Amino acid sequence: MLTDIPQNQTIEENGYLISDFRLPEGKQTIGIGRQRHLDYLKHYHRVTCTNLLTGGKLNAYLADIDRQAQERFERLIEGMKQAQGVTEQLKAENALEWVGRLNNIRTCAMKIVNEEIIFT
Repeated sequence: MLTDIPQNQTIEENGYLISDFRLPEGKQTIGIGRQRHLDYLKHYHRVTCTNLLTGGKLNAYLADIDRQAQERFERLIEGMKQAQGVTEQLKAENALEWVGRLNNIRTCAMKIVNEEIIFT
């Protein structure tokens, strides 16, 4: 789950030593799952969010949440596609129906992921 990352460095600013909470450039992108979970933490679990931030573990924690959400989302989509018969053959025969059914599957999968991972 949580992976350890190095503690934040301190920088001198106007004669004061302060913690440098800037993210390393180009290291991590902010996915939709990560941003949603961060907003959730800020609103409902402020102490946890602050502890992760000051401990230098927030970014790693959010990256793990984002990875879990993406993996669960992809597994749900594949399972639902098989269960509902959304195949490449359907795509070739009736592309409009295929798109509609796939969009419905993606919406349902996103709701499940939000309830199971993002907002817990």
